[in-house]
This record gives sequence, structure tokens and C-alpha cells, in this order.
Amino acid sequence: MSAALTEPAADAAITAACASLHLPAVRAEAGPLADAAARERLTHRAFLAEVLATEVDARDARRQERRRKEARFPRLKTLAGFDLAAAPGVDAATIAAFAAGGWIDRGEPVVLLGDSGTGKTHLLIGLGVAACEQGRSVRYVTAAKLVNELVEAADERTLSRAVARYARVDLLCCDLCRVRNYADTREAGIRAARWRWASRRGGGRGGRHSYNPSRKASRESAGR
Repeated sequence: MSAALTEPAADAAITAACASLHLPAVRAEAGPLADAAARERLTHRAFLAEVLATEVDARDARRQERRRKEARFPRLKTLAGFDLAAAPGVDAATIAAFAAGGWIDRGEPVVLLGDSGTGKTHLLIGLGVAACEQGRSVRYVTAAKLVNELVEAADERTLSRAVARYARVDLLCCDLCRVRNYADTREAGIRAARWRWASRRGGGRGGRHSYNPSRKASRESAGR
């Protein structure tokens, strides 16, 4: 039956089969791969190996892209693109060791310290991207956002579930950003949680026990 197929009929059969089997890469590359196989006089087995490798590579690329999206990186940075001149204390061998990911398997934390503008966030995201490429689940979050989320979860009595969500990932990339922002946001989150708690207890914003952060701050600044 295959010998009687014309080229258009063969292309149509390939397209239909790939759609049914969910093989988008094979469907897109079947023609070019067949032409290349004919030019290079590949055996049927070699041609089949090329076709299957194309689909495997495409699926790996899609999985990596999905993991990067799930990690929620604010921008894409790689370890290969890190400027070693910006951080004299970091060398290529150190980056290569971190890129291998053995420290993740061993459960070892990595803390990046340095002055502003030395590439800490670049390295942090680069480590996360490298982990995604190795098939690991990753989540990026700023310290301020993490504190806010945990404070709100504690207020809603869902803290254990919030912690469990972060515990399920293979690598948590926590970016401190600026200490002042972290401290200010943490205080704001705590005040907001107290305000919600007091509002519920007092029956709403107009309740007798309502909590007013600005009024409390005014009393504190007046020395009361």
C-alpha cells in the first residue's frame, strides 16, 4: 500500500497520523527530514531515528519553556551570560560547579552576597534557569512577596498550605532585593494582617475594635 502512495497522499497521511498521535515536531519537520535523508542516502532505520530524535528534542524544549514560565522569573538570565568582570570574587569554575546542580540534590543552600549592581539577581535567576533545563521544578520569589504571602496565609489560617506549595519545588530562588524594601514591606504586611483581624473582630471597618495603622503610627511618632 505504501508503494502506491503519491507524494501528496503520503504528506496528507503523515499530517493526519501526527495530529492523531500528537507529534507536532514530526509533522512540521517530516518533509525536510525526508529530503535530507534522500540526499544523504540514509537507511530507513537512520531516518526513523532522526524523526524520533526531532520529536524528543522538541518535547524537551517545550518542557523547559513550561518550567521557566512556572518559575515566574521576572526576566530571563543565564549563567553563560553572567559578566565575570562585575564580580571578581566569582570565577568560571564556581559557576560551572553551581550549574551542575549537585548542591540541589544534596539540599545545600546557596547564599549570594555582594554590593548593589554586582549581579546577584542575575546569578540567582541563572541558577534557576539551569535547574529548569535539568528538569527540576523552580520558583522565583522576592523576599518581600514571600513575607506578604506568608503573613496573609497565617491571617487566613492557611499557612501550612502556603508553606507546602513552596516545599514541593526542587529549588526556591528567594531574591532579597533591597533590605529596606524588604523591611518596609514586611511591616506593611504585618499591619495589614492586624487591620484585617481587628476589622473582623469589630464587625467591619466601623467596628469599635477596628485597627487603624495610620492612627497608631501617629501615636507612636508623638511618643504615646
